[in-house]
Amino acid sequence: MGVADEIRSLTETGVLLRMLQALELIRSRNLGASEFGRVMNGVNAAFIRRIYPDAGAALPTADLPQTHVYARILREAERGNYTAPPAASIDFLEHVLPFLALLDAETRQERLLAALPDLEKAGRLRPDSVLVPYFSGIVFERAGRPQEAEAAYTEAYRISRECYSAMLGLVRVMTNTGRKQQALALLAELAVSHPDNMEIKRQLAAAYYENRDWLRAEPAVAEILRHDSRSGDFILMRAHILIELGRFAQAQAPLDLYASISPNNRLYLFLRARLQAEGYRNRDSALNYLRSILRVSPGDEEALAYAARLLMESPRPTDEAEGRELLGRLLSAPSPSLPVLSLALRDAIRREKWQEAQDYVNRLLRGRRSSQDLLDAYTVEVGLGNKTRALTYAREVYERDSSNDESAAVYIAALIDSGRKEEAGRMIESRLSVQGGGQAKSRYYYLRSRLRANEETALGDLRSSLFEDPRNLDALIAMFEIYHRRKDERRALYYLKQALAIAPDNPRLKRYEQEYGAN
Repeated sequence: MGVADEIRSLTETGVLLRMLQALELIRSRNLGASEFGRVMNGVNAAFIRRIYPDAGAALPTADLPQTHVYARILREAERGNYTAPPAASIDFLEHVLPFLALLDAETRQERLLAALPDLEKAGRLRPDSVLVPYFSGIVFERAGRPQEAEAAYTEAYRISRECYSAMLGLVRVMTNTGRKQQALALLAELAVSHPDNMEIKRQLAAAYYENRDWLRAEPAVAEILRHDSRSGDFILMRAHILIELGRFAQAQAPLDLYASISPNNRLYLFLRARLQAEGYRNRDSALNYLRSILRVSPGDEEALAYAARLLMESPRPTDEAEGRELLGRLLSAPSPSLPVLSLALRDAIRREKWQEAQDYVNRLLRGRRSSQDLLDAYTVEVGLGNKTRALTYAREVYERDSSNDESAAVYIAALIDSGRKEEAGRMIESRLSVQGGGQAKSRYYYLRSRLRANEETALGDLRSSLFEDPRNLDALIAMFEIYHRRKDERRALYYLKQALAIAPDNPRLKRYEQEYGAN
């Protein structure tokens, strides 16, 4: 085999290492100035740039000859024009090079499918080339034929483990056919086998984000931004992740940066609203951002629901009425979404409208049955006085994750309500012995106060509870009720005011507020 045939053969494989070998042969044999060398430099560089964009290889500058057929195909491909090979051609590259015109953004099925016969013929000419199955996978994927796309991408990767673009194509197919966990596992494997490949890392970071795996997404996105600090998509992802993690002060910087990129972006405005509402407790500012979204998209359900929630939580009667009107509008849809039902449920629980809440929670349990739905179902059944059903829901959510303190506390409370106080006591002592402090420990002290035989001992536990978390509403109410029973008006009023500062709309507290206000 002569050197020209060797260069051509290496190029036709489409394998990264072999195409780099072809370029090295052209360089080492001083063929770069010849017509053949110039055109094959151009062919290899084009394939490498388009299929292996993260290869990091030093590629020759384009210097295509004017008359060579490959040069003409490449120039037409840059213009988006597909150059069909002559019917009698048996030149492999004449059949695959034209596909570069369709590679990046072509979605019209008629153009994509028209290229399949040329690719099929190329496959017969070079069955060991990665180019044919990879390009065919792209055709099938964009034509909505996922099974054939998956088979083609898998074949391309079987031929060459260097063809990570084929695996990224397979990841897309898996994601679009509902196999997100498989796709994520495949991306994680690729990241291990291609540790320096930033495109794989970008895809993995985006997949963690789309999967709402915030703890994995946060460092993955941060790494992308260290390499490309102006990537708008990843800047916005980072802001979103930090808000989900409750790190509101850190979310401010990426949002400020994104404001210079696309200040009218819908997700940006929504995250601004969340930061104001959840991070800074600035309801009015949050509503301004939400109204910016609704001016453009009046039917935006997520923005409507968030605005309704903020308005209904407002102490201003006009705001609360507006929020309830928005919620009513959302509920009037033929089939309200699960997030809307969740909002309606939270509102009914807040107002202690237990029958209304039970209807919403039953619909949520039929449609989703998340851990939060089970916790809400427990709250509703407690409100209705159904201790047995409350215990059933509490046990289910606890058995899902017995390490979760909120689930454990709910289960302990249900045990106490059901008269299983010894079992509850053992769980409390076990949990207290390993708690470092904070809200979880506060909750367990409060629960232990419910087991005490006399008020003085119970008060000791309640004081411990409030030491760990001064905003523990249950402990504040319990302290108030003890002093209320004792007719110690000064201390009772002190704890009532603290409880009302946390839950100003609590119906039971409002009744007490009226009583003490009358005195």
